[in-house]
Amino acid sequence: MKVIYPSWPVPTHVHALTTTRQGGISQSPYDFLNLGIHVGDDLNRVIHNRQLLSSALSLPNEPVWLNQIHSTKVLDLANYQLTDADGSYSNQAKSVSAVLTADCLPVLFCSKQGDEIATAHAGWRGLCNGILENTVRHFNCSASQIMAWLGPAIGPKRFEVGQEVKNQFVDYDADAIKAFVLINASEQKYLADLYLLARQRLQSVGIRQIYGGDYCTYTQSELFYSYRREQQTGRMASLIWFD
Repeated sequence: MKVIYPSWPVPTHVHALTTTRQGGISQSPYDFLNLGIHVGDDLNRVIHNRQLLSSALSLPNEPVWLNQIHSTKVLDLANYQLTDADGSYSNQAKSVSAVLTADCLPVLFCSKQGDEIATAHAGWRGLCNGILENTVRHFNCSASQIMAWLGPAIGPKRFEVGQEVKNQFVDYDADAIKAFVLINASEQKYLADLYLLARQRLQSVGIRQIYGGDYCTYTQSELFYSYRREQQTGRMASLIWFD
């Protein structure tokens, strides 16, 4: 099993990672470590993959798997019932916060003290509507005491969007124009930089320690699933917890 560990200065009792597609038992087109039960894969294989993940990483508890709906809803893992959400927050030890992605941007959060953590699933809709800002609002510490890591997402040279997507971001923040490059004037098609858009939103609420943004799920097919590349495909997981 191959996983990616963030390079960020969190306390040693904080654990965070993103899985890759390598190491599980799912068959094509979900090969191999698909962790999503909603994508058409054999349920028993997905359950087995999740068990492999828990065992290999010695997880203290089963991750709280969300039913992600491209919303701005964030669960507090100390008190929740339904799992329809796109982010989760915890200030409880051994509570595993998780999101699933395959081109959308996973963002991990941690307080500098290592006593508050969160994950967010930032597709363009959730990102535009405020999923990152809403996740930060759950923290008791100030934004200046929070660090964020941007996990593997579709890169800025591959994420093609239309005029309507650009307009929604720019209407919210004129500075977002820097994240769009026009590639087809007649069809009003742009390349969008999810990483830059996320950094702008995080900085706007006072987060200065922002790390990651180094991968492209679309082009790095040996490591990552990509919905844009394959349509029918698996999901990686981004996890964070503390002892």
